[in-house]
Amino acid sequence: MRRNLSPSDLGNLLEQPILAVLATRLADGSTLLSPVWHEWADAGFRIAIPEGDVKLAHMRGDSRVSIVVAENLLPYRGIEVRGRASISSDPYPATMRRLALRYFGPGADELYPDSAAGAVVRIEPERIRCWDFADDMNAIEGHESR
Repeated sequence: MRRNLSPSDLGNLLEQPILAVLATRLADGSTLLSPVWHEWADAGFRIAIPEGDVKLAHMRGDSRVSIVVAENLLPYRGIEVRGRASISSDPYPATMRRLALRYFGPGADELYPDSAAGAVVRIEPERIRCWDFADDMNAIEGHESR
């Protein structure tokens, strides 16, 4: 496994419509894991959360979060970010339309009118861990050709 990579070493991973897993903290200290749509922008994650969603309440109570994006196909690239969540000034409806197009395709943006309520959350990285299994793949391919 290649470690100590940067997000730019992951190629197009962060452009793919792969669900991220967001970890937020409940009031009792336990963790809630939630699949979320995401986008990587300005060296951090941006997610859109509908108003009333419990994840917003968690992040308002404790801004410490983790988020992971990992692919299920070789070379199994991935990124984990631990950091702080903050409410962005980005407009929720526009962000949701952009994410809907990314994850569902044309026409999905119409599901989110300007009246849609929610918040755009920016996850400011404090720790980034990136990896892939490219070296392992190369070793296996080299071993198989002998």
